Amino acid sequence: MQLSFGDAEYNGKRKRTRREVFLAEMDQVVPWKALLALIEPHYPKSGQPG
Repeated sequence: MQLSFGDAEYNGKRKRTRREVFLAEMDQVVPWKALLALIEPHYPKSGQPG
């Protein structure tokens, strides 16, 4: 998602919520590529079966 100039300016001035802090920490801690590679073989494929 691309931020507008107004959004970028507003985000710099407001206090971060506990949710935003938590999600930022999770992005740093969780090895997402490894986790997705582990889950991907079991995830259903899109499209028509057969």
